[in-house]
Amino acid sequence: MGWSLSHLPPREPTLVDAALMAAGKALYISNAFESKCRYVLRIAELESYIESHPEATLPDAIASLSKEKLLGPTIATLKLFPVVTSDEVSLLEKARDARNFIAHEGAAFGYVFSVREKHIREHLSKLRVAVSQLAQGDDVVSRWVYEIEEKVIAPRGSDSDYLVMVDTWVFNEVDCT
Repeated sequence: MGWSLSHLPPREPTLVDAALMAAGKALYISNAFESKCRYVLRIAELESYIESHPEATLPDAIASLSKEKLLGPTIATLKLFPVVTSDEVSLLEKARDARNFIAHEGAAFGYVFSVREKHIREHLSKLRVAVSQLAQGDDVVSRWVYEIEEKVIAPRGSDSDYLVMVDTWVFNEVDCT
């Protein structure tokens, strides 16, 4: 079949819609994670530049910022900052890989008109693992953003609370029975 859509009705219309909704929500979290990583990097670079160039003007400092837009190099640069722990780097790298899976394969479970329930559920299982890894990295970078913006240490609740919240939101349309 050459076309992505067909005049044939889907075999599993409800499950296909739920899987596509989950993939879309996962992509939203992925995009937010990527954006927050870039934001944190720019703030860290700005602070570093100002510390090492106290005579610099604000336009000079802004001009010094990285123009990097790709997530891999952004995380590679973030991990060079001494305040970023090896555990955080590991979570960010796993989240980057999960983001790539979600962005490139999140909705790639087959043709909507012919895919079978078993294949969709297998794909959703892989997506759920990726969402969990993404949520762990997103939790790390979200705490940093909170601390940058609020100028206080991020509240320490259970890290698993955020992971459960993300999983529930992404997969709430999927009947797991």
